[in-house]
Amino acid sequence: MTHAVLDAELSPRAHHLPAAGFVVLATALLVALPANLGDRGLVVAVAVLQLGLVAAWVVATGIRGFLGSLAIGVAAAAGADVALLLPDRARLDQLLVVLGLAFLAAVAHQMTRPAPRRYLVASLAGVLLLVACVCSLAVLLMVGRTEGGNRVAATYALVVGAALVVGHLVDLVLPRPLIADGVPRGLLGLGAGVLAAVAVALLRRNGGDLIAAMTAVTSGAALGAVAVLMGLGASYVVAERAQHGWALAVVQAVLPLAAVAPVAYALALYTGS
Repeated sequence: MTHAVLDAELSPRAHHLPAAGFVVLATALLVALPANLGDRGLVVAVAVLQLGLVAAWVVATGIRGFLGSLAIGVAAAAGADVALLLPDRARLDQLLVVLGLAFLAAVAHQMTRPAPRRYLVASLAGVLLLVACVCSLAVLLMVGRTEGGNRVAATYALVVGAALVVGHLVDLVLPRPLIADGVPRGLLGLGAGVLAAVAVALLRRNGGDLIAAMTAVTSGAALGAVAVLMGLGASYVVAERAQHGWALAVVQAVLPLAAVAPVAYALALYTGS
């Protein structure tokens, strides 16, 4: 991982279009697989997204200790899924064991790298963020266990997918007012993404009364805001690395889904939709 300023910049098309395409694929996975395979489909979809994020993050960020970082990410993803699938009454605090063990493994891995161990702190931070994200994605399995089950998970996937795709498309055309130099994202795209999330939440709401509408608006705005802000953060990563390829696009698509998963679970518990 490097902090050097890169002279080359990706074009807006290369920055936004591949990411929007992978958002569509990720959303389709979370909607289509549970609809056809039930609970097993949601498990498969989450596992695919976790593995995709592990591979993409390690490749895109240039973490030192490539194979060890991959192994820690995959092990953390598997551990998080098992921790939330095996118990009859799973709780999120069971993820603390996975996080704790992964932290120790990441520290040991970076300390045992051959000298001179360049970028040790940056690589350790990258691995720990990856572990947190794959564990966060596992929370989508808990959403599938709430009232409404896989339909609720599909609704949240569609809400987040709409926010991200609309944000990318608006920023492709008009990234204004620009948030930061070198990052082709604007406030207009962020706002449009949140509005798209609210619109999808309204279309997918249960019931036609005012309370259901207000709940949908609140939930859509919360999920959309988290998604577009994390999408903005992922764009900073892309702007720093300035590389063509699949890895950065996958990071832009899956990282916001990981950030949204705990929020989606909380909303599913307290709103029932």
